Amino acid sequence: MNPAVLSALLIGLFFLIIAVYRALWIFRQPVKEGKIKEISYYISEGAMAFLKREYIVLIPFILIIALLLLLGNKGVLKWQVLSFILGSTSSALAGYIGMKVATASNSRTVTAAEEDLNSALKVAFTGGSIMGLSVAGLAVLGIFVVLFTGEQLFGFETTTLRETVLPILTGFSLGASTVALFARVGGGIFTKAADVGADLVGKVEAGIPEDDPRNPAVIADNVGDNVGDVAGMGADLFESFIGSLIGAMILGINAPALEIMQRKLVFFPLYMIGIGGIASVAGMMMVRIKKGISPQKALNRGSFGAAVLTVAILIPFSLYFFGTLETNDGTGVYQILLTSVLGLIAGVAIGLITEYFTGTEKKPVIRIVKSCETGSATNLIAGLGVGMQSTMMPILIIAGTILGSYFLAGFYGIGISALGMLMTVSIQLAVDAYGPIADNAGGLAVMGELSRKVRERTDSLDAVGNTTAAVGKGFAIGSAALTSIILFASFQKAAGLSSIDLMNPAVLAGILVGSMIPYLFSSLAMDAVGKAAFAMIKEVRRQFNENPGILKGTALPDYKKCIDISTKSALTQMALPGLIATAVPVLTGFFGGAYMLAGILVGVTASGVLMATFMSNSGGAWDNAKKMLEADNNIDKSSETYKASVVGDTVGDPFKDTAGPSLNILIKLMAVISLVIAPML
Repeated sequence: MNPAVLSALLIGLFFLIIAVYRALWIFRQPVKEGKIKEISYYISEGAMAFLKREYIVLIPFILIIALLLLLGNKGVLKWQVLSFILGSTSSALAGYIGMKVATASNSRTVTAAEEDLNSALKVAFTGGSIMGLSVAGLAVLGIFVVLFTGEQLFGFETTTLRETVLPILTGFSLGASTVALFARVGGGIFTKAADVGADLVGKVEAGIPEDDPRNPAVIADNVGDNVGDVAGMGADLFESFIGSLIGAMILGINAPALEIMQRKLVFFPLYMIGIGGIASVAGMMMVRIKKGISPQKALNRGSFGAAVLTVAILIPFSLYFFGTLETNDGTGVYQILLTSVLGLIAGVAIGLITEYFTGTEKKPVIRIVKSCETGSATNLIAGLGVGMQSTMMPILIIAGTILGSYFLAGFYGIGISALGMLMTVSIQLAVDAYGPIADNAGGLAVMGELSRKVRERTDSLDAVGNTTAAVGKGFAIGSAALTSIILFASFQKAAGLSSIDLMNPAVLAGILVGSMIPYLFSSLAMDAVGKAAFAMIKEVRRQFNENPGILKGTALPDYKKCIDISTKSALTQMALPGLIATAVPVLTGFFGGAYMLAGILVGVTASGVLMATFMSNSGGAWDNAKKMLEADNNIDKSSETYKASVVGDTVGDPFKDTAGPSLNILIKLMAVISLVIAPML
């Protein structure tokens, strides 16, 4: 067995063994009996029921794509069908595992908060880390299965790698991307329908607090946090991770170099993710609160510690692995090393910038808080302005990374930079999945009527979780941009396009149409949330009007009805956005040609990255502005100032949790579909 393939097996098993160990620890933690345990059960059952129904809806769609791949491919490339099914299954399984543990962690987090803040942070972060470890473990094991099968059937000669093994591997990426899109869109519609309905009727109209058990939509809201920000984000980074890894390997086999160097360039990415995984696990162990350290600093210490350790291990390994070998154009170990570090630094930088624009007590969010004093209109104007302004620095960083990486090592350098950004994906996703667990814990503390001290602890975890979610989205956007570019470069090679002339009418038309698609896609996602929220608002109002005992606290609301509304809306309305993402590249490729498809990819990537950054950061800033006013005891919660903040947060909800994050997957899915069909054009 090839050493790199063996390392993929060992790395994947390492991730999953650590995940199992941590999951067993979570389930051993105590849960407060009574209301906390009962409500947590409702959340868990609702989340798992939605996920099962979503996957059942997806099965026919997956089978149709598999059939098209079977009919469209010839010879050994028909193996791509099995690779596609494996990628779909792995992505779905990662989401299932992460959600199962996350919904078990919320009640254990709030129980631990009765002891102290550090115990609560440990439970919430450990629960989130299982999502990160499962995503990385299943991704690497899936790649191992495809590579091992390819090695046994075809061997690893340069020609077979280029013409059979790696093209078959793109099917795995396509499967992951397909499930990811529906998980993101469906989860986003579910969570925001419940959130908007709960906020507008409960907080604005009825004047009851957030997470008040009298609100019929409150359980659906908590369920939505898990299906959107745990399963959805996990699927998003799963396919980014896969896409960047496979893209870098394809660029490696096409690099101008002697065969021995080409093979090293192909398999070096597998070793990179192993190094990043080991460093991520070490970083997870650094996350703990000491006296004078906030939860945010504790999480940052783990993330930054993992990044530093990754570089420290990567340098000596790369020097040993490549030695003095170079490509035909002079690219050697130092250039490759610098590109990987460049990607890692870019990811950290984008995260810090996102934290600045969306974090509590930061100038942009304080500006939005101030704007609430003059009403909803000025709050919306301020939030939109912050979101637009926040696009500048991440785009400049991404552009600088592309130019720097290409200068150092060509398109392969861009591929290594993209993978460098995702080397520590386990801890990045752990920090992100921590957010909804902390959010649920805060809701349980309110609904369980626990002491003020416990609520203060869960609130402090929740406030940090809000920022980590925004940072996670910024990180996902940055990785999506670089991943799409390397997939585009791989598509150009596979389609036989030596160069792309911008004055070619087909290319120009493609760029314009591609730039429009993120707007159309976002409008459909936003409209889906609007329709679902309208149904939710009507239902909450109906329950309040028909049963006055709900607001008096003498009667229980019908939580299941609200969960059912969100579920049905999500499952019926996620189809059209998904169809656009999959149909456009296929129709363009076969009827417009490879050059028009290249233009489509350029347009959708440029437009999509900007839209995703703008929407995610606007929504995160509005959310934390509301959180700041909620934490201010001098603000009357029935005042117009507070209501303005709720309206801004409500507008931002589908921005940051439905349309914005889904655009990451849109641009990657269109790129990987184009790569898969390239040999057929």
